[in-house]
Amino acid sequence: MLQFDKLSLNIPDTAKPRVVIIGGGFGGMNLAKSLKDKDVQVVLFDKQNYNGFWPLLYQVATAGLEPDAIAEPFRKMFDGHTDFHYRMVRVNKIDPATKTVTTLIGDLHYDYLVIATGSKSNFFGNEQIQKYSFPLKTIPEALNVRSQFLQCFEQASVTTDSAERQSLLTFVIAGAGPTGVEMAGSLAEMRKHVLPNDYPGLDFSEMKIYIVEGLGKVLPPMSDEAGQKAQRYLEDLGVVVKLNTLVESYDGETVTFKGGEQIKTQTLVWGAGVTGALIEGIPAESIEKGRILVDPINRIQGMTDVFAIGDIAFMKLEKYPKGHPGVAQPAIQQGVHLAKNLRRLMKNEPTEPFEYFDKGSLAIVGRSRAVADLPGNVHLGGFIAWMAWLFVHIWYLVGFRSKLIVFSNWIYRLFTYQRGTRIIIRPFVRKDDKVGQEIMLKNEMS
Repeated sequence: MLQFDKLSLNIPDTAKPRVVIIGGGFGGMNLAKSLKDKDVQVVLFDKQNYNGFWPLLYQVATAGLEPDAIAEPFRKMFDGHTDFHYRMVRVNKIDPATKTVTTLIGDLHYDYLVIATGSKSNFFGNEQIQKYSFPLKTIPEALNVRSQFLQCFEQASVTTDSAERQSLLTFVIAGAGPTGVEMAGSLAEMRKHVLPNDYPGLDFSEMKIYIVEGLGKVLPPMSDEAGQKAQRYLEDLGVVVKLNTLVESYDGETVTFKGGEQIKTQTLVWGAGVTGALIEGIPAESIEKGRILVDPINRIQGMTDVFAIGDIAFMKLEKYPKGHPGVAQPAIQQGVHLAKNLRRLMKNEPTEPFEYFDKGSLAIVGRSRAVADLPGNVHLGGFIAWMAWLFVHIWYLVGFRSKLIVFSNWIYRLFTYQRGTRIIIRPFVRKDDKVGQEIMLKNEMS
């Protein structure tokens, strides 16, 4: 057993400026890569030892890809980088007065600190939904969703209770953003092409897929044209779309909407909102709507030598009064741009404000069904948008191995309609499900 008093961050002393990055997502990773071989020491803290390609999490959840296909270890990514140090620890707090970060195994002084912790699921204070629903923000959560889906099908194939079977075969997805839409489309295609062969004894006309959105359109961050096309694609696939509908409660068995309507289901996937993953030590006046207020060079307002990038950063501009969209591109571009400004600061040179180049937005609904909003007010749908989505996601995957694995998986599925990872490796049982825990224990002992 580890004894924390015998652990140390073990970061070598240096005369160089030390840049400490908290979070190795799109922003933190690109910042660290852009500081490669510069006259600085870079220290990266992250509670997991890999960078994940989060736009493809839903494919892990729906058995389309294995987790390692969308993840790359930090130590492999930064192999050969001069004076780069990664530590798998959680940062508990920061102290701007002493310029230190505090972890469970020690403190570290910084010259420049960058917070790139991203976002986490927002349950809007509803503890019951938080307890029983399935969020989808991390690989472990995606594996939980995958296990839940497959366990529902397995249990539905053996139950003699028709009401129980219907509950097992009903899936509700809260949030009609890109993740929710892509999840619903993927489930619908499994229902049509994959599951009837796996479970010939089940009638999959009983399988119901609902996608629920509190606003009045599908894909709220995208154009009305894209939202309307995506909704039409979903409905063509047999997904029930419920707009202007808010989830009020969920007890693990029944979803209740504001207004009183109820749906019996054992699976509620929660993608209805996110909030910033904040760290203790940021002044309250520098936080707004769960995000950190930053100036045009991503410096936290009211602080010096402390910056925030990516989803956690709230840069209010005339063009983006609500901040930049919470997608990969702003984080990537802010990481690269901040690296340039940090070098300017180290040389006492003037900094340059960040300008976001919007390359467009994409969302896939299923085979040959996708929507795209491109620069110049160009809107695409169908096969062309689908091909664009495939190309962009392959292009931005980290590492040749990941690109090859994902590409080969997609080619295989294109011609066979199969998904090769329908395996329950780690069964999911809710902590208060005594029956499920007993069954799992008996299975392990037999």
